[in-house]
Amino acid sequence: MVTSCQHYSTVRLSSKNFLVVNQLTTMPNTIYLIRHGVTLANKEKRFAGRSAEPLHGDGVNQISELAQRLKGKGISRIVTGPLPRTNQSGEIIGGILDLEVENDDGFNEIFLPHWDGLTKTEIRNRFGDQYPTWLNDPSGFKVTGCETIHDVQKRTVLATEQLFASAAKPILVVTHLIVARALVLHYRKQTIAEFRSITINNGALTTFQRTGNNTQVKLAVL
Repeated sequence: MVTSCQHYSTVRLSSKNFLVVNQLTTMPNTIYLIRHGVTLANKEKRFAGRSAEPLHGDGVNQISELAQRLKGKGISRIVTGPLPRTNQSGEIIGGILDLEVENDDGFNEIFLPHWDGLTKTEIRNRFGDQYPTWLNDPSGFKVTGCETIHDVQKRTVLATEQLFASAAKPILVVTHLIVARALVLHYRKQTIAEFRSITINNGALTTFQRTGNNTQVKLAVL
């Protein structure tokens, strides 16, 4: 019995069977990635960070509507960051698609704890030039003891590659804006300096499709 692609070259196959095998090995792996539903912090322009911010009622409706559109996409797993707003979004979708939710720290929000719950103005007033640097020089942003965007990108790409390696059927990932932007930049081969060029709204869906060594990114699909 053939148990992996590594054995195909040693197995005798008819031309018909070879065509089937060739098609299977070139079929794309798909990861659907969504930004969690809208929260009160999003509405108030606060940095939620790693706080226990739940979905706003509008966010619940937003994700419920998205879940209906995900029916028939063949999603086999739902993986979310560990925070309430991503986990809650995943649970809503899982309830409709009849799937359990798995948590993965690789898709967690950036670690900037002293910003959690603050508005942009409050961050500016309390922490000097940190926020202007965050806005104007994302690749150069660095605060001792906290994550940089590069740190986020490194861990979330690793988590995504692990999913691609295990993906026989499409997987849904629920995460945060910073994480989603970092992934899009990586797979589009763009630099972190281009971080603010990527727009991903709450509840927006991004598709990462892997065929061979090539990964295509499609924003706001469905």
